[in-house]
Amino acid sequence: MRHRRDPDLVRAYVRTGGRSRATRELDLVTLVLAANDPAPGISPDARRVLGVCSRRGALSIAEIAAYLDLPPSVVKILASDLLDSGHLVLPAPAEPMPELALLEEVLNGLRALAV
Repeated sequence: MRHRRDPDLVRAYVRTGGRSRATRELDLVTLVLAANDPAPGISPDARRVLGVCSRRGALSIAEIAAYLDLPPSVVKILASDLLDSGHLVLPAPAEPMPELALLEEVLNGLRALAV
């Protein structure tokens, strides 16, 4: 029988080097993708983030946190550091975002249907 490791065994501030904020604004739904292999000297938790992204492709911050059983706040800081170092990248959107005028036209059409 395998026992899960207590996630509180290593405190969040230890995992992030005492930092409480990421260098980037990342949401729980922000997708990241592994770009490079881990560099020597990278932290074990950062190596785990890169490993899960390498195996599974583009993942959200929430998915990484769930796979690694880490708090999302810790994953945001780790992912931010890995983005800054070039180990992770933000995947480009498949298509450009529609223009605001088109979205407003669709919204107005939906409102007209609801009346």
